Formats: sequence, structure tokens, C-alpha cells
Amino acid sequence: MPVGLPFRLTDYIALVELTGQAIRHDKRGHIERQAQPILERLGIQPENWMTLTKRFEDTFKQFVGTPHSLTNCCITLNRQRRSSYANSQALFA
Repeated sequence: MPVGLPFRLTDYIALVELTGQAIRHDKRGHIERQAQPILERLGIQPENWMTLTKRFEDTFKQFVGTPHSLTNCCITLNRQRRSSYANSQALFA
């Protein structure tokens, strides 16, 4: 059994996007066809996407997300240190 996805991550994201658009509009998980491209909706610059896909584990050590989501995560989990916060600011700003 192969480890991981049997295709590139970018192809998987496109597949998820198309699947979400194919789901009926009244069902959970539906993505509007006129929605902004996925990277714009996620607030990720295309060049930063390449960093995320090629160097993900080097870039983030524990949690992944926007600076705001990392702060909320640390509050929720009662952690004092926001691991990879600077990388989050650089990639999700």
C-alpha cells in the first residue's frame, strides 16, 4: 500500500474544489461555482503555497494556521508559546 496521496497535493486540492462545486447547493460542503479561487479564499499567496507544499514540516512544528488561529489555539490549549508564529505571519499575511 503506498504511503500518502497517489497524486500531487495541488491536484488533490483541485479535486476537493470540484467535488465541493458538484455537491447540491442545499447540502453541507457545497462550494459556489463563482467562489474566489481556493488560494484567495484561504488568504495564501501562490508563492507561499509553494513553500507550504514543499517545506511544510520544516515551516510548521506543531500547529498550522493564520496568526489569529494560532493565538486562539494557544489560548484554548492553555499554551504560552505560539510555535511557528513568525512563519504563519509570513505565509498567511
